[in-house]
Amino acid sequence: MRDRTAARVGGARGALAVTALMVLTTLTGCSPEQEQGPAGKESASARPSPARWQPEPGTDWQWQLSGKLDTTVDAPVYDIDGFDRTAAQVAALHRDGRKVICYLSTGAWEDFRPDAARFPTAVLGKGNGWKGERWLDIRRTEVLEPLMESRIAMCAKKGFDAVEPDNMDGYRNRSGFPLTAADQLRYNRLIARMVHRHGMSVGLKNDLPQIPELVGDFDFAVNEQCAQYEECEELTPFVKAGKAVFHVEYELPAAKFCAQSRKLGLSSLRKDYALGVGRETCAED
Repeated sequence: MRDRTAARVGGARGALAVTALMVLTTLTGCSPEQEQGPAGKESASARPSPARWQPEPGTDWQWQLSGKLDTTVDAPVYDIDGFDRTAAQVAALHRDGRKVICYLSTGAWEDFRPDAARFPTAVLGKGNGWKGERWLDIRRTEVLEPLMESRIAMCAKKGFDAVEPDNMDGYRNRSGFPLTAADQLRYNRLIARMVHRHGMSVGLKNDLPQIPELVGDFDFAVNEQCAQYEECEELTPFVKAGKAVFHVEYELPAAKFCAQSRKLGLSSLRKDYALGVGRETCAED
């Protein structure tokens, strides 16, 4: 969901070791710090692994978070709920040639999730404008990292290709915590590293002001309502990097934003707020 509350409410030793490390860094594109998992342990991503999926600009998609899953929509990418959907459903989409994104809330607590009781009250902030949801104190990574690790591992076990982590700009909202832009950058990069360790791609959800700092950490972007708020050009760093921007509008008719979306290289849809099956796409025939 759109995260802006106001918008809702209205290494051989010595030289050999150094050389080996430099080669590894060059080949993987990761720094030694990025290769460390929780508690400083070497992660799976430090070993050779298949290339992650990289969606290209203009890739059509379907976003369905409510209702019975309809797998007949003619789109090469599906973005669906990580908790509600099963490994069998993900496998069925794969058999049809689709890539599948796992929707998770990583910046807000949801009282209806099966792991809700694992979140201590101290990390729960103000409501984010959606029933049963509250912002998380993203500074408390010692608490949140293992919780999010479990969620991301769930997506990987179910066979998802990517993760869409939601509510990733609490610092711009009345969260109940004195969150800063630096806090948000640190947390967003943590989430991206965790997803990558599990071999999946990760999308930056909204958080437009930090795109210049984060475009190298994320594989694609997901945006809500950039046309309505006249922000779509802020997403161009992703397109220029050859990374898809999956974009949705809720209130504007497709005719009001599709021409600009195609010009900018966005993958745009018109959807209802419930994010059911129905959609209008800006993809050209």
